[in-house]
This record gives sequence, C-alpha cells and structure tokens, in this order.
Amino acid sequence: MLQGNRWTGWGIIAGLAIAHWGWAAAGVLAAATGTLLARQLRWDAAAINDGLYGFSPALTGVALVVFFDNAFAAWMAVPVGAALAASLQHFFLRRQIPAYTFPFIAVTWGIVFGLAQWLPLSSGTPAPLVGWPAWTLRLLTATNGYGQVIFQTHALSGVLFCIGVAVSRPIAALYGLGASLLGAIVAVLLGQPFELVQSGFFGFNPVLTAIVFAGPRVRDGMWVMTGVLLTTGIHQFLVACPFLQAAGGALTFPFVVGTWLTLILQKFIRSGA
Repeated sequence: MLQGNRWTGWGIIAGLAIAHWGWAAAGVLAAATGTLLARQLRWDAAAINDGLYGFSPALTGVALVVFFDNAFAAWMAVPVGAALAASLQHFFLRRQIPAYTFPFIAVTWGIVFGLAQWLPLSSGTPAPLVGWPAWTLRLLTATNGYGQVIFQTHALSGVLFCIGVAVSRPIAALYGLGASLLGAIVAVLLGQPFELVQSGFFGFNPVLTAIVFAGPRVRDGMWVMTGVLLTTGIHQFLVACPFLQAAGGALTFPFVVGTWLTLILQKFIRSGA
C-alpha cells in the first residue's frame, strides 16, 4: 500500500489472515525472505527499514499461493520469487527509478507462466461475505478495491487494508476510496459484469495510483484524477485484450504504467513552466 508504517503492515496482515491464514503466512514469509536477503547483502539500511525490500516479495508470495490454491510447488516457489523480486527492486532503487510494484509484476508473470505448465491456474480468490444485505455489499465496493490490491475479495479484508492506509495517511485513504469508486463506475458504464465490479476488481489499480499522488493541495487532486483516469483506461484495455491471463493477468501493471505516464507528464509541464 506504499506506506512506511508498521501499523499499516499489521492491518494488511490481519486483512489477509481473515480471508485465509495461508495468504497471511505467504505474505510474511516472502516479506521476511526479501528483507533478510537485503540485510545479508548489506543493501541500504534505510530502504530495508522502510520495507522497500519486503513489499514486492510479499505481493509475489500471496499471488503464488492464491493462483495455485496453496499447492506445494507454489509454496516452494514463494521464497524463490521473493528473492527475485527483492533483487529486482534493488536494481531499480540503486538507479533511483520509481519501480513501485513492477518487480512483483515481472517475477510473478514469469513464475506463474512457468508453473501453469504443470499446475492448474486458479482464477478464484477467497469468497466475499455472504448473508449481508445487498446494499451493504455495494457500499463496500470502494473498500473492496483495497482488498483486491492483494487478491482479496473478503469484504473485511478491504476494510482493514483501507484502515491501515488511513492510519498512515488519511488523505491518501480518502483519495483511494474515491479512485476505487471511479474505477467501478467506469466499469459499469462499459458493461462489465456487476459481480466483478462489486468485488473491487476494477478499483485496485486506481487505488494505488491515487495513493501515490494524494496530497492536500488542489493540484494534487488534479494529478490524482489524471493518474487514475490513465490507470483505469489501461486496466480496461488489458481486460478487453486478455493476452496476459496465462501469466496471472494484468496484476498492478496498469497502476505502474499509469503512474509512470503521469510522472512524465508532470516533469514535462514543470520543465515547460
């Protein structure tokens, strides 16, 4: 969730554990692997303490056990994927390139595509809460976008993820909610299945983009809107052209590309000014 706050981290672990203990265990194992590797190789201590060598590995670890339904081979791949993601993160950090979640994306695509040659690739994630009034589940569409950042459709997971961000940066959490709703509205207007929209599937990439650009100034809001619209368009395009499904789908690639394009636009405007 791009927050250097330990309480945000605990909120994310709790959200994963509510959905399935295995998701939390995989995330912790992968984050620990990436962090320990960074310590052993004496990489930048400040970056290590900020969790920069743990978040891409954590996403990779959760992705593998979710996509392959806790298969033994997927668990064996978790520390390997974590080490690769941390190493790729280090490559970008040394060059001061804002990679965001790209190391997770690249490593996960490669491992998922390889394992899918031998293991059935699941498209399912933990089921959302049932028995709640329909209006309540619709109301939680925005927070479900938070949950889908780490492949969760359990309603309480998204709520805890959102609270975790709010503890660290309240304005980022609010912008994230708005971005998730905007992604959902665009998806409805484009005729996407309502159940998929309600699950937060079209909100998680906009959430991350909004968190990056969130700030108290009016211009921050303008950049949030620019980035979120770019990210939403890219996500919709990749859903319409599902050539990445064999490797696990678009993941957070729309967020990364949308954010990169917005940063380039920012730099261009500032240099012109």
